[in-house]
Amino acid sequence: MPELPEVETVRRGLEQKLNNFIIKKIEVCRDSTVAFPSNKEEFIKGLLNSLIYKWDRRGKYLIAQLRGVQNENTQFPIENSQNNGFLVIHLRMTGYFKFIEKSTHPCKHTRIRFFDKNNNELRYIDVRSFGQMWWINKDLSLNEIIKGLGSLGPEPFSKEFDANYLKKVISKRTKSIKSILLDQTIVAGIGNIYADESLYSAGISPFREARTIKKHELIKLKESIVTVLKKSIGSGGTTFSDFRDLEGENGNFGLQTNVYRRTGKECRKCGNLIERQKITGRSTHWCSRCQK
Repeated sequence: MPELPEVETVRRGLEQKLNNFIIKKIEVCRDSTVAFPSNKEEFIKGLLNSLIYKWDRRGKYLIAQLRGVQNENTQFPIENSQNNGFLVIHLRMTGYFKFIEKSTHPCKHTRIRFFDKNNNELRYIDVRSFGQMWWINKDLSLNEIIKGLGSLGPEPFSKEFDANYLKKVISKRTKSIKSILLDQTIVAGIGNIYADESLYSAGISPFREARTIKKHELIKLKESIVTVLKKSIGSGGTTFSDFRDLEGENGNFGLQTNVYRRTGKECRKCGNLIERQKITGRSTHWCSRCQK
């Protein structure tokens, strides 16, 4: 599943490519991709003549701010145009976007197609079809409609996410620190790959009970999370997921991982062999010598 760096890479790509993209036509190829409104015709009608004004990200959700544009020749600043709500997307495991100039015949995994007046296409492709989209009217609450969005913890890059916050939320928890990092209600956007890499960087065993981790270790863990995520964003995400950016390319952070999917290989620091075991159903990779 795409994690924070992959979703942020997609957000940046969408922001760069979709300059003045006004939705003039929508084709829903798979109804189940539309999560809200329940009627796909309402989804289509609500989005038509919408300028995709700004792209945001919250955890693993992409959020497009929309502006209603009935007359494309209008001269007033677009900030003064009508708020037309939000288009929210969760890519899930295999969803990705592709921007196509002069639209072509869609592949069998195409789920939703957005077109502008020049027939440029923003195509959403999803092999396993777990991804979802919501059109949220300006009068409705995103957090109430999308429960997962409303329950997210702080962003790793936010001021709220620091060692004091971590100490507070884990002080009485007996769960492993790995399972804590995967809990989106505690910190938004971290998944399996970056939890493993961050814990390795911080020298903390993924099996440690969260409540046993000391303040100085939490400071190091917070710094490691931020560093690993920023490095991955700069590399365009990871090659290990089915993630693709807007150009159809996957990332190259997978070439730089220290533990993830390196089972049986030598640790880059100490030469010990990297081990693998499941925690709460998720494959976990670590160095038993470097991580305590």
